[in-house]
Amino acid sequence: MQILFHAGGIDPAPWIQSFKSTLPQAQLREWREGDDAAADYAVVWKPPAAMLRGRVGLKAIFNLGAGVDAILQLGDALPPTVPLVRIDDAGMADQMAEYVTHAVLGYYRRLDEHAANIRQREWRYIKPNQKQDFSIGIMGLGVLGSRIASALAQFDFPLRGWSRTAKQLPGVESFAGESQLAEFLKGTRLLICVLPLTPHTQDILNRQTLSALAPESYLINVARGAHLVEEDLLALVQSGHIKGATLDVFRQEPLPADHPFWNEPRIVITPHMSAMTLRADSVRQISNKIAAIERGEAVAGVVDLARQY
Repeated sequence: MQILFHAGGIDPAPWIQSFKSTLPQAQLREWREGDDAAADYAVVWKPPAAMLRGRVGLKAIFNLGAGVDAILQLGDALPPTVPLVRIDDAGMADQMAEYVTHAVLGYYRRLDEHAANIRQREWRYIKPNQKQDFSIGIMGLGVLGSRIASALAQFDFPLRGWSRTAKQLPGVESFAGESQLAEFLKGTRLLICVLPLTPHTQDILNRQTLSALAPESYLINVARGAHLVEEDLLALVQSGHIKGATLDVFRQEPLPADHPFWNEPRIVITPHMSAMTLRADSVRQISNKIAAIERGEAVAGVVDLARQY
């Protein structure tokens, strides 16, 4: 069994060594320019087009992450008959739930406002938020969004979710499709985006949708930078309609030093770290799926190329 590995910006040695431990029967090699030799599987993150173009003999391509937008950008270089399989979780859901819960509770308890007062050496009372008035909307109810909803449900927030197709989650009011987006946004005080990036969801966080949120609302984006029209958010924050935003993803990463977000104290910036791919969990999951494919079994996480997730 031959396995190709490529992960731009990641040291391949620990990954290859881990795969050798879980798949001792396999021969792994790091892909290099000009390597057109046959392979049974490819394990990739942001691969170059030359790596995959024409590789119709692959049994599957495994993407080292839940989001597949980067690899789908390869277009016709992606072998159309080869299944593309994403990471189901590999520890990312818990990490993202932790990150989002921290941000939500900070806004709900108005800790950002207290911090601003402290910096000015001001000891001031701030009226607490009322939970019944602090509805939380989650855009995207897949593995990650569902885990976030489960974490926030423990605090008895009013929860609502929006997805492409209707989902039923305990304690979550469900909205689906374009026809219900406006209604979903209208009743939301804090919006969390964890959508997959597709042509239908790109720029979905824009002036129109963000203006539909309740006044003095909040935004948390842990999905992709291309979901957000950055200049629209900045204008709404400066007008006061959006009271604060926590952003972990950006259109350009690293965020340029001259980007206006750096100078806006109501926008919290983190360097795309809300959910990191954990090597041991990812290797174990991919290895188990390879073994299942070798046995002729179906595996979870196969990307629907028509829907692009």
